[in-house]
Amino acid sequence: MRIRATVAAVSGALALSALVVPAAQAADAPAYSKEDVRAALRQASGESARSTYAAEDTGTPYALDLSFSSVKVNNGKPIVVGTTNHVSVPVTYKVTHAADIDLSAPDFYMDVEIYRGTSYAEWDNLLLGDDWPVCTATSSTTANCKGTIDVYPDIELENVDATTWKAGGYAYDFNDQDPLAEDIDWSKVGYAEQDGLGTTKLQRFSKLTVNASPEPVKKGKTITVTGKLTRANWDTHKYAGYSTQSVKLRFRKKGSSTYTTLKTIKTNTYGDLKTTVTASTDGYFRYSFAGTTTTPAVNATGDFVDVQ
Repeated sequence: MRIRATVAAVSGALALSALVVPAAQAADAPAYSKEDVRAALRQASGESARSTYAAEDTGTPYALDLSFSSVKVNNGKPIVVGTTNHVSVPVTYKVTHAADIDLSAPDFYMDVEIYRGTSYAEWDNLLLGDDWPVCTATSSTTANCKGTIDVYPDIELENVDATTWKAGGYAYDFNDQDPLAEDIDWSKVGYAEQDGLGTTKLQRFSKLTVNASPEPVKKGKTITVTGKLTRANWDTHKYAGYSTQSVKLRFRKKGSSTYTTLKTIKTNTYGDLKTTVTASTDGYFRYSFAGTTTTPAVNATGDFVDVQ
């Protein structure tokens, strides 16, 4: 579990991902991928890169005159993730910096990530993008940046991760030094870190089915409507029934575009639904789930019943 997040740690929020290739890419491709550098740093130290460098290198980073603002993850919508499929969502933000900082320099590394935990420095889980963000200068001291958060549920998530996540950002300016070198002079490295950049929710993808029978049915007879509400289980990487959840049974007459609520029932221990109604006219039955903080809303595809 959490392979990428674990490897990404430098020293809490210093995220290993910070010690890598350029954040603001021009035409040239980066010298190293994030995974390349994480692997190198993990091999160099079983703990944090900062503790490794402290033993081999000199000095401490100086404060970089840079800040993040207007951070938006997934356009303000929750990140909904299934059991195995890779999910990539956009991250946009503004960077304000000193005029002598070049965001497109090959030795400048920057990113915005999301985390779950006490703080950016003490996260319990961390999610980041596969690629470095691209920044477009809007003045000599400001830029608009676009990146991604890439989620691999089968290696990064557990059910406890279905909650509110926070955003944090960092920037390193290595000033012509190789971040993978063993003789880095940290006193010549600029570093900025910022917490409290916003929040986003991570939710477990949900599914809902419906079946109304018999079909056709005579007017006045009983129609039995069954269904099942399931959601992604990030502990088992399978879908499991969502128990004791309120679900609405809704009906749309043939020729109409509007569903009306007939009744509200609850799923059983296995997420199953079952109720009965009296046949009155041709139309579509469907179940509708309003969602919870951990699970998004979902509607079943309407099931048509011919009433004779």
